[in-house]
Amino acid sequence: MKKNSFRKVEPYIWIAPSIILMAIFILVPIVFVFRMALSDVSKAGLIRGFNGVANFTKVLKSAAFGLVLKNTLVWTVAVVVLSTILGFVLALILNNQFKGRKVARAIVVFPWATTLVIQASVWNFIINTDYGTLNTLLIKLGIIDHAVNWTSTPAIYFNWEIACGIFVTIPFVTFCVLSGLQSIDTTYYEAATVDGANYWQKLFKITLPLVRSSLTVSTVLNIIYVFNSFPIVWTMTKGDPANYTDTLVTYLYKLAFYNGRQGEAAAVSVIGFVILLVCASVYMIYTLRKGDDY
Repeated sequence: MKKNSFRKVEPYIWIAPSIILMAIFILVPIVFVFRMALSDVSKAGLIRGFNGVANFTKVLKSAAFGLVLKNTLVWTVAVVVLSTILGFVLALILNNQFKGRKVARAIVVFPWATTLVIQASVWNFIINTDYGTLNTLLIKLGIIDHAVNWTSTPAIYFNWEIACGIFVTIPFVTFCVLSGLQSIDTTYYEAATVDGANYWQKLFKITLPLVRSSLTVSTVLNIIYVFNSFPIVWTMTKGDPANYTDTLVTYLYKLAFYNGRQGEAAAVSVIGFVILLVCASVYMIYTLRKGDDY
């Protein structure tokens, strides 16, 4: 009886360290941030007392918040959607047999393996008006005859940040999808060929349903990573000018460490947490339910 009882408890003993670590490094900080968001916090970070939703009210009434929230949604949707489409196409290409496939896969990994700060710095160097490599290349090719200001407006600069985000996100999607593609049994395609199915029918009836789980994982993780991405925006523009290129993460960083408004920064963090929770949950529920139809 004792042996059987231990076997029932044993799995929980093995996972206990992971649960404890998650509680310490994930749950406790989340609780602390919620507490700060509902408290009056001094510039030194000292919690003075409960103030209800005052921090949320100040944030929602601020002129910058609406712009920052719009930027965050555009940034997240654009990077996740376009990187998913391009990553899926690239995975289909890399799944084929061709000479130099291993080298091509290694090259695709490079943007993902390099730190985001370096990637953003390189993109800033490329589009620089005075000494950027983009202007230098186009002038040498004779496409333009003088240096072009590629960041003439905040909107254009923000688009360059989105392009950088897509570039560094594509490899992650590619290899998530590629792992799903390589697990598909080739007999499905052979049977479809015998039945007279063309490439597009195979793609939509066999490939997409069978890599749906891989796409779900990559998309949900990308939504979380991209929404919370700090290095690209901060390295390229620091959210300037006047919050026109800020996202929620860079905006709350400024509130906390530049303006000393840590309570409001915590409120912005909670708002972002709720948005992420809702979006990721809705996407997963929708995808899993749709997957049950196949």
